[in-house]
Amino acid sequence: MRKKIIAGNWKMFKTVQETEQLITGLKRELSDYTKVEVVVCPPFVNLPVAADCLVDNTIKLGAQNIFWEQEGAFTGEISGPMLKAVGVDYVIVGHSERRQYFHETNETVNKRVKAALKNGLLPIVCVGENLAEREGGKTFDVVNDHVTGSLAGLTTEEMQKIVVAYEPVWAIGTGKTATSAQAQEVHKFIRETLAKMFGQPVADATRIQYGGSVKPENAAELTAQPDIDGALVGGASLKVESFVGIVKNTKV
Repeated sequence: MRKKIIAGNWKMFKTVQETEQLITGLKRELSDYTKVEVVVCPPFVNLPVAADCLVDNTIKLGAQNIFWEQEGAFTGEISGPMLKAVGVDYVIVGHSERRQYFHETNETVNKRVKAALKNGLLPIVCVGENLAEREGGKTFDVVNDHVTGSLAGLTTEEMQKIVVAYEPVWAIGTGKTATSAQAQEVHKFIRETLAKMFGQPVADATRIQYGGSVKPENAAELTAQPDIDGALVGGASLKVESFVGIVKNTKV
């Protein structure tokens, strides 16, 4: 049985003080709620205070990116040992905004995934098509390319530590949401692709999140689908009420 996972990607929002306020509110509402695994992913500078706030709490801490070298002359980058030392559990890898604005490729995403695993971090690996690709009928080609490229060379044991997040880029921050049927269709395809790469048991055990304008109002319908195991939440994760609503509306 796959435990549903809801992760909040805060992107470039929240100061240190706002981080404390938001996590305090989440702890108040979710302190005894263990039906769903909950992860918050603040900006790098807020990770230490977030870790302090989450001591002895079931809410897990995630980072939004990782560099593939352990250390070195890589100005502006953050390494796995740095994240691990702060108390990070998860790390988002290959988010569509990283691919779009910072020119990440399957190859660099793959290197980041391996760096995360090397340092005992659990990768949330993002895949998904943009609007032109969706309208051009290329959804499955793009998703297949992202999945096979981003996860290339991993062992079955390593794959068991990974969460995949399907994010239709055309539905991120646009207010548009894939219908539950559209999302399920792609999630099922991702699981079939994982089965070809790693075997059916690993594919059946892998959690696949949906990310794209998830709200409390659509969380239940989306997560009721057989292959949707949670959500990677953007804007709605920045407020206690909306994020808690998504967590508690998730079908378990």
